[in-house]
Parts: sequence; C-alpha cells; structure tokens
Amino acid sequence: MRPNPVAPWELRAGHLRVYYEVREGPEPVVLVLAVGVKDRNVVRIGGEEIVL
Repeated sequence: MRPNPVAPWELRAGHLRVYYEVREGPEPVVLVLAVGVKDRNVVRIGGEEIVL
C-alpha cells in the first residue's frame, strides 16, 4: 500500500472516509484531519477531488 497523503490513518464507514492521526503522550489524542465521501474510485473532501 502507498502512504496516504492526507493522514496516517483512515477509518472507513460505508461511503465516508475519516482521515486522522494519533498523538501519543500522557493523554493520547486523536486528531480528525478530514472527512471525505468516496464514490467509486474518487474521494472528495470539501468538494475537492483527492488523489490517493
């Protein structure tokens, strides 16, 4: 698999994609970087097509 240019982690929920990163520390934090909609081979974030 190629590295994801949006975020290190991706959560798939139906046609939605949530891109996030986890920061370790005394209290781990999950940062949601983007939420996209997948339609076939295209992901759109904020109406813009993203190449993954």
